[in-house]
Amino acid sequence: MERVKKQAYDRSFGQNYFWRTKQQQEVDWVEENNGSIKGFEFKWNPKAKVKIPKKFEEAYNTKIEVIDSNNFRDFVI
Repeated sequence: MERVKKQAYDRSFGQNYFWRTKQQQEVDWVEENNGSIKGFEFKWNPKAKVKIPKKFEEAYNTKIEVIDSNNFRDFVI
């Protein structure tokens, strides 16, 4: 919810989504704003293994950013 507040404060009125394929590949948070798409994957443990769905990166020509306990403040503030 904090991210939505940040978007409102920044006057960034895009859309937020969750993305998943039939094969159960998923992206936790997707932001679409002015034709630009960004994907985010959340793992509290910075050492946790992260599976980045290549289908998402290829389909939307973007990279997925991993948010963890070290950088989550930048994501919400």
